[in-house]
Amino acid sequence: MVAEDGGNKVGDDLNAQRFAMLEDIAKELAGDIYFPTCFETADQLRRLLDDPEVSLDVVAAAVNLDPLVSTKLLNLANSAAFGTPGQSVRDVKSAISRLGLQRVRTTSMAIAIKQMLMSRDMVPFAAFTENLWEHSLYSASAAWVIARRLTRLNPDEALLAGMVHDIGAFYMLYRGVKYPELVKRPDTLRHLVMQWHESIGVALLMSLKVPDDIVEAIADHDQLRPIPTVPHGLRDVVYVANVLAGSGFEWAHQDIAVDQVDPAAVEAPPAYLELIDEIAAHAQEMRAVFV
Repeated sequence: MVAEDGGNKVGDDLNAQRFAMLEDIAKELAGDIYFPTCFETADQLRRLLDDPEVSLDVVAAAVNLDPLVSTKLLNLANSAAFGTPGQSVRDVKSAISRLGLQRVRTTSMAIAIKQMLMSRDMVPFAAFTENLWEHSLYSASAAWVIARRLTRLNPDEALLAGMVHDIGAFYMLYRGVKYPELVKRPDTLRHLVMQWHESIGVALLMSLKVPDDIVEAIADHDQLRPIPTVPHGLRDVVYVANVLAGSGFEWAHQDIAVDQVDPAAVEAPPAYLELIDEIAAHAQEMRAVFV
């Protein structure tokens, strides 16, 4: 049966495409995952950086092959957050030396996500994807600052975790726009994405061989729980960063009424609130790099 709603097909046709999308993604997750071409550099760098014997010269040579990644790394290395006044770097090797290899991984992943959002197919969801991008960027900054100020965790590892915690949502949107009935019903696709993005994101990060502690940290970042007074690990850091970045729009698409949420799950203790200005400044620096 096919029903009509404002000229759009609903009912069986819509349900069929929901099922087809999830089934196709499940098949990919069980085999060779289809990544957009913008992920090729990120994946190549990931494999290179997995080699504990890799030299800085080899990494720099690989980065130099991608003008976009190399430019962003130079911009980031010379930004106020990482640069030294009067000591700008002018080559990729020096930029990588200043930033560290983990930052190369994070930057290449952020660029891949941003490039995916620029696909013409994503235009119908531009407002939603920009919200997701801004949310991810702010989450990354919040995770970096929280890890640096309140834990002994590696801040750059926390930055990567914050940046990719919603990668499943970006990927589902990228795949979802291939299904006409879902594009006609954007609210349905957004709802589907928010319902499934955590588990799909975990599978994607595992396929990219992202460190296990990062995968575990993002696995339940949207599952409401009380905010700890101080973070006890990367899982707590990602959860708090996600809340500080504004989880309301994610919960709304999961039928979670914000006004019914336990205040302990959304009201950050003073230790985190004292970091808000620093987080905002760091996010602004990140935003300037990835425009």
